[in-house]
Amino acid sequence: MLNLMRKNAGTWLIKILLGAIVLVFVFWGVGSFRDRGAGRVASVNGEPIMVEEYNETYNRLVEQMKQRYGNRLNDEMLKMLQVKKQTIDQLIEKRLLLTEAKRLNFHVSDEELTSTIKAIPAFQDNGNFDTRRYRAVLAQNRLTPESFEIKQREFILMDKVRALVSDCVKVSDAEIEDSYQWKNSQIKIDYALFDPSLINDIRLSEDEIKAYFGSHKDSYKTEPKRKAAYLQFTPEMYSAKVSLPDSEIKDYFESHPGEFDTPKTVQASHILIKVDPDANPELVEKAKEKALQVLKMAKGGKDFAELAKQYSDDPGGKNGGSLGTFKRNSMVEPFGEKAFSMNPGEISDPVRTQFGWHIIKVEKVNEAATLTFEQASSKIVKKLTDEKAKSIANEEAYAAYNAALNAESLSKVATTLKQQLITTEPFGRNGPTGVKNPAQFATTAFELSLNAISDIIDSGDAYYILQVIEDIPETIPEFTQVADKVRADLMKEKQDEQALKDARQCLSDLKSGKLLKEFAGKKSVKTGSTDFFKRSDRIPDIGFEREMSSTAFGLSSAKKYPDEPIKGQKGYYVIAFGERKAADPAGLASEKTQITDMLTSQKQRRTFEDLLASLRNRGKIVLENGYL
Repeated sequence: MLNLMRKNAGTWLIKILLGAIVLVFVFWGVGSFRDRGAGRVASVNGEPIMVEEYNETYNRLVEQMKQRYGNRLNDEMLKMLQVKKQTIDQLIEKRLLLTEAKRLNFHVSDEELTSTIKAIPAFQDNGNFDTRRYRAVLAQNRLTPESFEIKQREFILMDKVRALVSDCVKVSDAEIEDSYQWKNSQIKIDYALFDPSLINDIRLSEDEIKAYFGSHKDSYKTEPKRKAAYLQFTPEMYSAKVSLPDSEIKDYFESHPGEFDTPKTVQASHILIKVDPDANPELVEKAKEKALQVLKMAKGGKDFAELAKQYSDDPGGKNGGSLGTFKRNSMVEPFGEKAFSMNPGEISDPVRTQFGWHIIKVEKVNEAATLTFEQASSKIVKKLTDEKAKSIANEEAYAAYNAALNAESLSKVATTLKQQLITTEPFGRNGPTGVKNPAQFATTAFELSLNAISDIIDSGDAYYILQVIEDIPETIPEFTQVADKVRADLMKEKQDEQALKDARQCLSDLKSGKLLKEFAGKKSVKTGSTDFFKRSDRIPDIGFEREMSSTAFGLSSAKKYPDEPIKGQKGYYVIAFGERKAADPAGLASEKTQITDMLTSQKQRRTFEDLLASLRNRGKIVLENGYL
């Protein structure tokens, strides 16, 4: 098999690179570490990491981040994300794992290697390994079969070390029980909220306000701004120049038949009675009985949307269970099969999927349809006109760019080409109004020096060439210009300080024996008691307050109060332990598989991280300067 791959290695190009290969290449970089480049980045136990491998891995990480962050990715973000460190860490970890695999006497047979390569989807055609596709993908990535097979052997060896770690991890019943209780136990609390915005008896003197401004001047700096002149080239500007013969419209229609087909769609709602896919038969049957009870109510005339709100375990149940309009392949089976076999107004018997039991109500059926040439012609005309108009806009932009290469100003270019020159108002990093992609426009403007002319900016819907005509640096304004804002900021700070002071006094009084109800009715204070809630729940009457929830579950009858008030979204909270309720043991069975998987994954990750840390501590790692 391997000899066959080598003999058939060629240069046929194909633009596909599916997940399995991407993960290998992005994580470990391309090119064998056996290649000796012109420089060394680091060494691990005497084994060098060369500049070539470092650069390949770094560039692929950057490319991955470009796909995630788009135009927001810049040098500052790369520094913040510590891409250089990530690159070095990945390469060091690779060396350490390979060394450990060697110590453990792990090997990769030719049969293992062949089986792994044949299983990679990127090399398959209709599920079968394709030699042509194999060599095409490798050629596209500048790899030979020999170098790729070396890389795959390394990957398999490292995977064997990971598997060894994973196989050692076990989760006990006690750990599962503890996790279930931690997740599902409930608590209720009493609370007092000290709202800073309700404190209105604070008086500020002019001297205080001016002194605050003096010590916080940098907070009131104006942002740097730019002013630019620009030429724009949009498809709309050239639509009138496009002419389309009838034959071209007809040719497009005949050569794109699938584009004018509308598949069948269904508009439906559902009620889900959740049950895990691997739940025991008793739980499955219990969930089905509940579904049948709800179905009976639905067929008996009860409003389906109201039943969904009351009984559905799907988050969409709050909206009446509506799924909107969907295609068949957008739904799991057999849900899709059932929904597309029903008539409008029909309600299904319970349907079992991996999520549980569904009761489906079809609201509307939109049958498949195909547009005639007459129906499609206006759509074709618009599409072809837009494409050709954009092509003309692109050509005009390049003509202007070439004219601007030796020009001192865009004004002369605009006059020569009879184009309108537009001048912006001063703008910041968010960009000016009136352009298609203001943030991209601003990024370009702020990268240019004064009077410099940009390259063509392709915003997707338009092309721009700009010239920076004014640079407005950041400045500290006069006090009179920002006096109202300074006053408001100082007032907010004083209110916050007073609310915290009052909350601390309240907490001290409670610890001394006072009752929380004694603070009810006081100015700027709201008191109350919550119902029971879990750690991940929204706190009744208060909202999502993660710090408060965490603090509350640390309280008990032995420690009724926290050490400090808690800063929340509305102010400072003083809370007191009310009552705790253990999770119902009967619910453990339905969550046991999920909890086991979660704990196993967590322990495997921690164990593997511990192994890497141990290998790092025992290994001899030398870093060269300039790569972090």
